[in-house]
Amino acid sequence: MKTITDTKAPDRDWLKSYYYLRFAVAAIWVALAFTVAKAMPPLAAVMLVAYPAWDALANYLDASRSGGLGSNKSQMLNFVVSVVTAVAVAVTLPHGMHAVLQIFGVWAVLSGLFQLITGVRRWKSYGAQWAMILSGAQSGLAGAFMLSKAAGPAPVGIADIAPYAGFGAFYFLVSAVSLTISDARRRPKAVAA
Repeated sequence: MKTITDTKAPDRDWLKSYYYLRFAVAAIWVALAFTVAKAMPPLAAVMLVAYPAWDALANYLDASRSGGLGSNKSQMLNFVVSVVTAVAVAVTLPHGMHAVLQIFGVWAVLSGLFQLITGVRRWKSYGAQWAMILSGAQSGLAGAFMLSKAAGPAPVGIADIAPYAGFGAFYFLVSAVSLTISDARRRPKAVAA
């Protein structure tokens, strides 16, 4: 006989795996941005388009595990904004990094808002979403910082976006670890029941 904890386990397992995957991809992106991509503009260009495209794919995959984009409006909006951002970055790259940084700034504000909403919605079902909520709020602040930097005269590059991705990686790791700890604490209770 399955308990309620057993029927929710695949969803919780998916969410943990999803958060660990998001951490790994962001961490690799940041490492490349601070090293190889700084000296290789073609690689930096591909990475700048790939980052929001990956975010769109990740939101799509995550939403598909919990009823689809239609049932998860904040993830649907995040998916759409991320697709539009990837296209806008690709089109804007020839116009310089200040324009690209402006696009990333707007995207960070919007995607942060949608992530915050998703974290609040998931709190009831999964708990341990405080890091995702904080990440959403921090994303908005990072977006405002990118917009102000993009408006200034100082040279900008992929390394100016990397800290934003780095904080995202950190929050995904914290969320994954929080769910892992939460599940470890639940197991003895499920066995005892």
